[in-house]
Amino acid sequence: MNVADAMTPREDVVTVDLPGTRSDVLEYLQERSFSSVPVVKPTDNGPEYRGLVSRDTLIEQPDEDQLVMLMDDVPTTTRETALEEVARTMVEEGARRVPVVDGEFEGIITVTDVIHAIATGDQETDDTVGGYASEDVNTTYEGAPLPVAERELSYANVPYTVALDDEGGVSGVLTEVDIIEVARIVEGEEETGNNFPDQDSEWSWEGIKGVGSRYLPTRDIEIPNGPVREFMSEDVVTVSTEKTIQEAAQQMISNDIEQIPMVTGEQLVGIVCDVDILEALYE
Repeated sequence: MNVADAMTPREDVVTVDLPGTRSDVLEYLQERSFSSVPVVKPTDNGPEYRGLVSRDTLIEQPDEDQLVMLMDDVPTTTRETALEEVARTMVEEGARRVPVVDGEFEGIITVTDVIHAIATGDQETDDTVGGYASEDVNTTYEGAPLPVAERELSYANVPYTVALDDEGGVSGVLTEVDIIEVARIVEGEEETGNNFPDQDSEWSWEGIKGVGSRYLPTRDIEIPNGPVREFMSEDVVTVSTEKTIQEAAQQMISNDIEQIPMVTGEQLVGIVCDVDILEALYE
């Protein structure tokens, strides 16, 4: 298969135009559960691809409003590129969405598109998930405040955490999507004085540098303080070490998830992430 066989064509891709603001992107990320949105510049010759704005960047830069300052530089591909090759790019570059560009923006291919090709058998692999799962599992306590869990995801550089109950058993899964769905932007103003007010406030996302005694506008992303158990998915899909890559891909597509805890009996032994099983296509 080539990229053209699995990609989402331009007419079906949600994009935002330059010039634009973070609010334009946040709306799509919350409503559609996307991980990122392509940014294009309309021209007489068609839309010109400029970059991607990801949910990670929106969270990491709460004080930036202009899309041009929020765009990530990510690899692109073409319609004729083999699916195995774009899968390699996704794994090596950590790119979940790869824009398809040939002079103008033609569409996008995502990790989910490749997983769908594996699930349907269009891209064959006979391997089992045990060889591609990670034994290092990001976890958190189900009673932890949601802002704490968000910081854990950020520091671990993963899009999920497995929630554990009082006995250490798996009680749910919390993802970046769950967090972005309940996040909201709060605007206001603060008096800077001559120091760094609120720099060390508990769970503070933004400190305002002292630039004299005056007021400056502020923008923070506010995350509810409720416990993880209120926002996580409780219906946890699991997989055994002997499941095939295709079976795991089918579970991901049918349940609309990006990672599956791997268990032996009731014991958590690893995590199977969609981007990891892409390696089975080119190894």
